[in-house]
Amino acid sequence: MSDIGEAAEIEETKRLDGLGGRPAAGEDPVKREQILDGAMRVFMRMGFDASSMNDITREAGVSKGTLYVYFKNKEDLFAAIIQRKKSLVFEKLREIVEADKPVAETLHEFGVTFGSHLLSDDAIRGQRIVIGVIDRMPELADSFFKFGPNTGPVLLANYLARQVELGRLKPIDDPMYVSRQLGDLCMAGLYRPRLFGEMQQPPPREKVERNVEWAVRLFLNTYGTDKS
Repeated sequence: MSDIGEAAEIEETKRLDGLGGRPAAGEDPVKREQILDGAMRVFMRMGFDASSMNDITREAGVSKGTLYVYFKNKEDLFAAIIQRKKSLVFEKLREIVEADKPVAETLHEFGVTFGSHLLSDDAIRGQRIVIGVIDRMPELADSFFKFGPNTGPVLLANYLARQVELGRLKPIDDPMYVSRQLGDLCMAGLYRPRLFGEMQQPPPREKVERNVEWAVRLFLNTYGTDKS
């Protein structure tokens, strides 16, 4: 389809979506999820550079005009996939820190959930894709690694600061720095082998839990109190 034809299809889609009570163009959450699911399968199978918008339209089962109503390019699609995955994991982590369990138990659950996610096949493949294009597309990498308010390290840093206020932890000068340190400890000896292919499969859950147990113990040896 020519660029003129695609533009006409987009405009016609917008016009029709304003009739009959259908969601406005680009606002149907089911259609958006359908596109993201298809795009994720393509990116995971082919990598970012080898994937095309045509590949994604075929995989997602939508027209090219519909695809461009929702996403302007591959970068936009990939960033949306990253954000969707982050949001799902963030909700699980938020539930953990808001459960008001003992600090040791909360940190253990948080570390296992966060570590299992980062060591999963999808997350590892996504990180490899970003590393592969980081020099050409730093903005794409920024959307992947950015620490916004809805990310695990920020959530954990806020949790640690609250526990200090409650007397359950000793004072922490820089909660964000310590949060990232604790995250690294939870995946020590596992993350790099996974990222660079030495470890082909995600580690067994028992191994992740053992790693996290050691990390939490080291952390509490430094910052723990009788209330931890």
